[in-house]
Amino acid sequence: MKNKLNCVLLIDDDFATNFINKKIVQKANITEHIQVALNGKEAIDYLCNKGKFESQETINPQPQLVFLDINMPVMDGWEFIKSYKILVSDGRKKEIRIIMLTSSFNPADKAKADTIEEIADYRQKTLNVAMLHEVIKKHFPNQSEE
Repeated sequence: MKNKLNCVLLIDDDFATNFINKKIVQKANITEHIQVALNGKEAIDYLCNKGKFESQETINPQPQLVFLDINMPVMDGWEFIKSYKILVSDGRKKEIRIIMLTSSFNPADKAKADTIEEIADYRQKTLNVAMLHEVIKKHFPNQSEE
């Protein structure tokens, strides 16, 4: 990559999936910062520097790429999107690409995702390096290899 992404945010309640996805992102060498959230509420807290992510010293790196699961406890992917939509829009959200990464084969989920402006892409699990490079090339063309 020409320029690495500021941060990649992985939102999934499955520890094994997060472990594997983190390793894939590291192997692809697209960012220096990978943040994991176990549900949508945790991800909103991260984006807003609240809860366990609150810090007086620094502001959390804002992600440019988010991989979002649908089915999670506390706050699922759809509820995350509802909360995300009402976040203060100061231009930061325009730089964030949300990729719904799910094991759902329900066509209604794909159709719903296609109607939500904030969801840039819908992909089936499991993440792999080739898929990650496709996502980068499609959604960050100025940063991908020429």
